[in-house]
Amino acid sequence: MYIAIVILGVLGAVAAIILYVLSKKFEVKEDPRIRLVTDVLPGANCGGCGYPGCGGFAGACVGADTLDGLLCPVGGGEVMKKVAEIMGKEAGVSLPKIAVVRCNGTCEVRPRINVYDGAKSCTIAAALYSGETGCSFGCLGLGDCVDACDFDAIHINKETGLAEVVEDKCTSCGACVKACPKNLIELRKKGPKSRRIYVSCMNKDKGGTARKACKNACIGCNKCLKECAFDAITIADNLAFIEDTRCRLCRKCVPVCPTGAIHELNFPEKKLTVEQ
Repeated sequence: MYIAIVILGVLGAVAAIILYVLSKKFEVKEDPRIRLVTDVLPGANCGGCGYPGCGGFAGACVGADTLDGLLCPVGGGEVMKKVAEIMGKEAGVSLPKIAVVRCNGTCEVRPRINVYDGAKSCTIAAALYSGETGCSFGCLGLGDCVDACDFDAIHINKETGLAEVVEDKCTSCGACVKACPKNLIELRKKGPKSRRIYVSCMNKDKGGTARKACKNACIGCNKCLKECAFDAITIADNLAFIEDTRCRLCRKCVPVCPTGAIHELNFPEKKLTVEQ
């Protein structure tokens, strides 16, 4: 019996030595800068940077030759400056973005034609049918985007039935973008003084059909395209789109839109000229 105990003890010791040697041989040493970078990140783990959590983003920063194209949407430029200091590199240039909801089909202009009585989930409702109105592209208003946001930056307006972004809370993490089954939410360049212009519609039906479903729908009439002098507007699938990197915020496209589908945010009111 004692011999068996001794043999087991020897085998255990040998196994421990082998495991120790193997652990040292195949040990993966983590760059200490990853921990330093992780410590300056906000710890939201939202995935808005395109990596699995703050740890993944820290690893990407340490492994990259430059920080260009790398941005923590929650921490913004200030956090990226701290990351750059740790890495001994220049902070990458990334334009701040913000979420916009590309639907302006309020209850007044997009009347209901049926009533949904299922689970209060946009994803489930979208999988079952096109929606309560004649527009199959519009906001369902059931709040999947609200549930996905960790920053209380998006809400459903009870009067309009549409999702609305709270600008000073939005971190452009992109969680709401992924949550919307209708692909109505887009991250766009925030713009100087938070001014931006975009087409608040995703209806790809032809003009007459789109207008019948929603009075505020883009009808693909090309008037905005002809007005833009900076090639910032394209028309595809009967729908206008404004490229935020080309738009000069001149606002000339806004008044020519016959349905009011083009939105301008945070601009000062235009002064009326008095004819002499």
